[in-house]
Amino acid sequence: MNSLSSDVIHEFGSQEEWNESFYFNFYDRGQDICGFMRVGLKPNKKLKDVFCFLMLPDGSVLGVKDSVAMEDSELEAKGLKLVKVEDEKTWRLEFSGELPRMHKDAEKEQVSFALDFTALNSVYDYRESVSGEKEKVAQAVASEHTEQFGKVVGKLNIGTRVYDINGMGERDHSWGVRDWNAPKMWVWITCQFDEGYAFNLTKLFMDKGEVDAGFIHIDGKNVPIMRADIVTEYNRDNSPNTVYMALHDKEGDVHGVKAVVKHKSTMPFASRDGKVVSHMHECLAKFTLDDDVGYGIVEYLIRK
Repeated sequence: MNSLSSDVIHEFGSQEEWNESFYFNFYDRGQDICGFMRVGLKPNKKLKDVFCFLMLPDGSVLGVKDSVAMEDSELEAKGLKLVKVEDEKTWRLEFSGELPRMHKDAEKEQVSFALDFTALNSVYDYRESVSGEKEKVAQAVASEHTEQFGKVVGKLNIGTRVYDINGMGERDHSWGVRDWNAPKMWVWITCQFDEGYAFNLTKLFMDKGEVDAGFIHIDGKNVPIMRADIVTEYNRDNSPNTVYMALHDKEGDVHGVKAVVKHKSTMPFASRDGKVVSHMHECLAKFTLDDDVGYGIVEYLIRK
């Protein structure tokens, strides 16, 4: 990145689907609790998109996905608040409100959390992996895109239960046009093995071709991923079950990774006429790379 922080609300573009998106996830291995959340600003539609989900040890999912009127540019909606503490280093993640238990419409839980995300690597700019014609192909999804992994610690309350969260996770910031239904499919994967070893991958399947981007953080540096070969085994509902990856980095190394899904949630995405045309499967997975074991998110957005 250049000397200017990427952690700002950028000047809005004029396109209807222009979007400024901030996303965070975390996983506490000891308690088997995973969370992921996002606030997206859509100024030309006067909307904020928001989701906040928790995947719990018993396989249940609490969560909300909604849109609200955009009256300001604060990263706050539906009880979720994302607060920058230090540029490209520390964020505060807060929530207070009711979250419905997925697939049980009558059951809701009172939930609150206050979590601190502290970066463990420098911000990675996807332009280090993508340029030229591939950058043009990807512009309908998000022309600017940064990633960073870190530690996540704090308090989580679900009903009367109190959890001390101590885990790791990823944050994602993108700005530009974001048409959720533009790709035939996208794959976004993030994994943390330990505080010095992690990777992130995006693979877009567009009508005009494929785009691969991401990094592997190893030996104290972000090494760009230039190509990813992926084979996926799917469940009957078309969600991913097992993913096999060969990650080709800029230094000429190939990293063979296997991911097995542990928990999952699914979110629909509709076209302008309200018809659901894509589903996003957000899954917690266990990863293996040689003798190392890590955890993270396997996200598949699949057009129907």
